[in-house]
Amino acid sequence: QVQLVESGGGLVQAGGSLRLSCAASGRTFSNYAMGWFRQAPGKERAFVAAINWSGDRTYYADSVKGRFTISRDNAKNTVYLQMNSLKPEDTAVYYCAWHRSQFYSGVLRMEASYDYWGQGTQVTVSS
Repeated sequence: QVQLVESGGGLVQAGGSLRLSCAASGRTFSNYAMGWFRQAPGKERAFVAAINWSGDRTYYADSVKGRFTISRDNAKNTVYLQMNSLKPEDTAVYYCAWHRSQFYSGVLRMEASYDYWGQGTQVTVSS
């Protein structure tokens, strides 16, 4: 069974930065793509960023492109989301997710293709 534990959320002023971490356990982390999603109050959960199993391909929602960076450290079984130039509209609960297929090289934006989810970490950006 895969377990995902996010950390790094908090309260930050607009223009500030946060780094989210997601520590994974339970399977061979380096074989699976990982994603970050977020859910703002009153809205559905939405794709933020994803990284393929080897770490050489990354994908971003248009709303965060150029401000957020996803990365992974396979030796530490951890995926990160560096968030810069934060805006109030980035306020949400952020979830990391574990893709269902090993060595997958296709589309990584679909929430339904992730089998395991963390508990979420709150990010609040004040104006």
